[in-house]
Amino acid sequence: MSIDAHHHLWQYNAHEYGWMTGEMRALRHDFLVPDLRSVCEESGVDGSVAVQARQTVAETEFLLEAAGDGSPIRGVVGWVPLIDGEVGSCLDRLRRNPGLKGVRHVLHDEADDDYMLREDFNRGISELRARNLTYDILIFERHLPQTIQLVDRHPHQVFILDHVAKPRIREGILSPWRENIRELARRQNVYCKISGMVTEANWNTWKKQDLTPYFEIVLTAFGANRLMFGSDWPVVTVASSYKRWTDTFRSLVAELSADEQTRIGGGTAIEAYRL
Repeated sequence: MSIDAHHHLWQYNAHEYGWMTGEMRALRHDFLVPDLRSVCEESGVDGSVAVQARQTVAETEFLLEAAGDGSPIRGVVGWVPLIDGEVGSCLDRLRRNPGLKGVRHVLHDEADDDYMLREDFNRGISELRARNLTYDILIFERHLPQTIQLVDRHPHQVFILDHVAKPRIREGILSPWRENIRELARRQNVYCKISGMVTEANWNTWKKQDLTPYFEIVLTAFGANRLMFGSDWPVVTVASSYKRWTDTFRSLVAELSADEQTRIGGGTAIEAYRL
């Protein structure tokens, strides 16, 4: 089964999606389940994981509702107020819907690069394991040292690194991202998504060869058993169609064994998110 482990849905309004700058104007409209179904069918993707794009519980509820009958969505990574002392009650309420598989906070937009090391944030993370929920890590590469510290505080929590930690693909820079990724990957409770790469490259001129060194590094570091495919749709559309990215991904893994391709293309996501 082919699983897209990372995409978004939204009902667009300028106030809540202020991060969509002028160069992202193509994103400034609704992207809903029928749109998702269309791109998945075109690319032979069987199911998906919807991931939060806003810091509201209301959006989590919207995504859980979207994952109803007839939707390709097999699981939801939502948002909850992790620094709130009552976050456990919020999680218990949301978990009444079995579609909730994990939680994410937009760490790379926090003014404090050490936000993830806050005691209240870590207390919130500690509420996830008992509820069998994953945590998606959304960072820039400069946050990798802090991320290693975060993971070390929660050795039994399942973490999933989004967008290979957003390396500087546009500039072709590998270090220190490479060394920090290798160190993070030594933690066996961390998975990694092959997603968000083309939007870190030059949107207009990227080619597979620009992405290959970064893919090869995470493949060596995590192995096929801890890598999973994600589209980051519709954000990906500022640099690529959904189909072009899925075709590029399949080209990147084409020389791997059939079992490895199956694992990265769907098996890892099914395991990590319990789909």
